[in-house]
Amino acid sequence: MQERTRLDIAISTCREIEQELDDAVEMIALAEAEGDAELVTEAEEGLTALARRASALEVESLLSGEADANDAYLEVHAGAGGTESQDWSEMLLRMYVRWAEQHGYKVEYIEEHAGEEAGIKSATIQVKGHNAYGWLKTESGVHRLVRISPFDSNARRHTSFASVWVYPVVDDNIEIDILDKDLKVDTYRASGAGGQHVNTTDSAVRITHLPTGIVVQCQNERSQHKNRATAMKMLKARLYELELQKKEEAAAAEMASKTNIGWGHQIRSYVLQPYQMVKDLRTGVESTQPDNVLNGDLDDFLNAALAARVHGAPQGAVEDID
Repeated sequence: MQERTRLDIAISTCREIEQELDDAVEMIALAEAEGDAELVTEAEEGLTALARRASALEVESLLSGEADANDAYLEVHAGAGGTESQDWSEMLLRMYVRWAEQHGYKVEYIEEHAGEEAGIKSATIQVKGHNAYGWLKTESGVHRLVRISPFDSNARRHTSFASVWVYPVVDDNIEIDILDKDLKVDTYRASGAGGQHVNTTDSAVRITHLPTGIVVQCQNERSQHKNRATAMKMLKARLYELELQKKEEAAAAEMASKTNIGWGHQIRSYVLQPYQMVKDLRTGVESTQPDNVLNGDLDDFLNAALAARVHGAPQGAVEDID
């Protein structure tokens, strides 16, 4: 029924646009015949608005992957660099939380490991809402920040790296076989700055899937059993996402040149000093307002990356910036 409703909305929306387009063209023809310039201007403005609406729907139509409609897990991990990278990781996490909230998605914190002085070593959130994974899936990769360090008394410029990984939440209808002998389960005490994510017992759970090396962890519940259940769900999601990647690569071998989208490859640079610019290294999309981007203004980057993933990256898109 959910699939039927989604398709029904998509079809009815296309028909509405077709009807509004016919009405606008007919109105312009009548207005020109009667010499009513004001009505012609009004109809042309309506066509402009209709074009913007059709463009937005065209991007949404790209969200047709097997798991695009699902909720998403989003992980952020600090790279080498200690406090600098940990602070950058926290900035990235805040950016995605802001984006999610601006688009009506709900955010639930799964686990968070605070840095020694500032920022976070790693964190995992769940973004809940229709097409959450579809929109965020192209954000997996390494993000680079260039700025004057607030932690450097000599005010030198520093480059920091953080990794983002996005994978879909899978429901119970998807069968994924996981053997107990393939799992290594560790428990530890939740850590953090305090509050609801921290407790005083060894309730946090880390599960390692030995054949693939995938590691998941959860600490947001006080119950070890609940944390284990959530971690197992995350592991299933990671294994499912791995299979989706294999399918995508097999079905589109000609897209192999886009390896920079995957884990361990830099996808975007955020430069705050000596000039201000955010540039996506896959699509070439730029913004000279990094403050807005870091406050969640990601739509231009998400739209372009999604289109490139479906249609192919533009030539020269991977040129870096200093």
